[in-house]
Amino acid sequence: MADYKAPLRDMSFVLNEVFEAGKLWAQLPALAETVDDETAAAILEEAGKVAAGSIAPTNRSGDEEGCSWNDGVVTTPAGFIEAYNTYAEGGWVGVGGDPQFGGMGMPKMITAQIEEMINSANLSFGLYPMLTAGACLSIHAHASEELKEKYLPNMYGGTWAGSMCLTEPHAGTDLGMIRTKAEPQADGSYKVTGTKIFITGGE
Repeated sequence: MADYKAPLRDMSFVLNEVFEAGKLWAQLPALAETVDDETAAAILEEAGKVAAGSIAPTNRSGDEEGCSWNDGVVTTPAGFIEAYNTYAEGGWVGVGGDPQFGGMGMPKMITAQIEEMINSANLSFGLYPMLTAGACLSIHAHASEELKEKYLPNMYGGTWAGSMCLTEPHAGTDLGMIRTKAEPQADGSYKVTGTKIFITGGE
């Protein structure tokens, strides 16, 4: 079984001594009532427990088994479902999300440290919430209020997930060469044409 212990002392040093994050947060209206040094420490301590107790034990199965897709059914490595449920039920998927839609509203300084813990404990597991967080950022920045209300609570809560659909057969990971297009339609929808492969978090 994988052994992981979050470097909480180092993380605290970076937040409090290097960046003096608490002073910065106190000056920002959106964060002043949401987070302070004590809150940040408690959140990181709990995230460390989840990373060590629920996610790190799945590191080996994530590496050796991987996931599979057969007849429209996705199978994840042993322990992933239980670890994900623990992660989602704790609100960790939406830790940096907008509180208006069910997120915790934590600043990137904290979410980056949580991401470090999760990815250090098991990177193959960490891809799932990472891609959802990225999709949430895109929806929050560009979607209508109707779509935000529909998608963000379900994604922050871990019920729905996001994926990353970048790689194309002719381009690999060179995003400058992708050909897929999303063309606006009269009804407000988009017509998507193109081919993708290696869709991380797909299905």
